[in-house]
This record gives sequence, C-alpha cells and structure tokens, in this order.
Amino acid sequence: MTISESTDTAGGQARRVAVVTGASSGIGAATARALARDGYFVVVGARRTDRIDALADEIGGRAMYLDVTDPASVERFAATLDTVHVLVNNAGGAKGLAPIAEANLDDWRWMWETNVVGTLRITKALLPALIASGDGLIVTVTSIAALDTYDNGGGYTSAKHAQGVLHRTLRPELLGKPVRLTEVCPGMVETEFSLVRFEGDAERAEKVYDGLTPLTADDVADVIAFAASRPPHVNLDQIVIKPRDQVDARRNIRTG
Repeated sequence: MTISESTDTAGGQARRVAVVTGASSGIGAATARALARDGYFVVVGARRTDRIDALADEIGGRAMYLDVTDPASVERFAATLDTVHVLVNNAGGAKGLAPIAEANLDDWRWMWETNVVGTLRITKALLPALIASGDGLIVTVTSIAALDTYDNGGGYTSAKHAQGVLHRTLRPELLGKPVRLTEVCPGMVETEFSLVRFEGDAERAEKVYDGLTPLTADDVADVIAFAASRPPHVNLDQIVIKPRDQVDARRNIRTG
C-alpha cells in the first residue's frame, strides 16, 4: 500500500505527509509528535522498529524500518511514498570523543556514513515527491557543530559541517522549484545523543549536561513544526537554537 492510500481524512481530503528519519527517540520522536499535532500524516523511519511502531500507533501515522546507511533500505522506504510534503532529516549521531591524533577510523566512517551520506540518500530518494507536492520542505537537523569546532570532536564536527554544506547547496540548486529548505542547528540537547557517543556509559553521558539546563527534544521539535507551518513563500534558511548558558560549541557556563 502506498502512502496516499492511507492518509484520507473523514471528509475524503488527503492530509499533508511528513517523513521523519531517526524517529525512534529524541528530536525525531518529538518532531513526529509535533507535526502530527499540526495535522500531518507522519511516516516515521528508524532501525528500532519496536519504538517507531509504538510511536506510529500513538500519533496515527505509519512506521517503517529505515537504515539510512543501507541503500536497499532507503529504496524500499521511498518506494512506499508517492506523496511527501515535508522531509525531516534527523538520522545521525556521534561516536567517540578522541583527538585527531588518536582518531578511531571506524567511528569516523560511521559518522560520515550516517550524517552525510545517509542524508544524501534519503533526500535524493524523496526529492521527486517533494517537488511534485507543489509545496515541499526539507528540514535538516545539523548542529552548532556544523558551524563551529571543538577539541576531540573532529569526526562529528567534520561530518556535521559536510551535512550542512550538502543541505545549503540544495538551496540554490532548487531555486525555481516549489521546495523550501530549513537547516536547524541545535546546541546541547538532552537526548540519547551522549549515551550513543559514549557507548552506553550513562554516568559519562549525564556529566555532559552538568551545571546548565540543556534544551529538550520538544524545544527543537517546536522550532521544526514552526518552520513547517510557514506559508509557501517563506523560507527560514537557518535556525540556531542553544541553551541560554551555552555560547558556542566549546563554551558554556561551566567551561567559561
């Protein structure tokens, strides 16, 4: 069954369709909920299908396994979507926190494959449907690490810089086509991000947020939903959102 066959309202009108990648937790899950509240039929994709199945049931959407690092998975996912109005590129993450001199090349490859090539795969696959919608929007969740650098974060910051450049390159390439592009660059957000980076070390992950109140996933999701609510002629090119007590990627109230 293609997506258009499952999105009719009670009155027979088709709902606008939003796709959220990396939707099993954190910003992705919060964004799916926010868009669903705004009336979108939300298709959630992630590898942890138990989580996205429950999320889809909660919001009245659809869940489908998606691994953005696997071309076949992306192809199967895209094949079910003949209508897409909003794509939220949220799948990504970090691994490790080592200086470049001690870099783990496998970690670097994973970060580039997930954040950069994964974003490219799903965007390329869904771009025809976004254009055909007549009012498409691509939101790419990068990071302030796409704008700055910090010690021991070379793998992640370089991947996020590349992801940001990929997204920003699309802006002029799509001029004249009915697709808007918004890059959202969050600072410190308390999600599973640090838990993944530190391979499940919860104590180490929690220390990342000591001394300040970080953003929540809902804070970022609200911004994404706002961008999606703008009329077709309004493009919010780039949105940077940080906790009050964070200045940049390196400095916050604790580090000065």
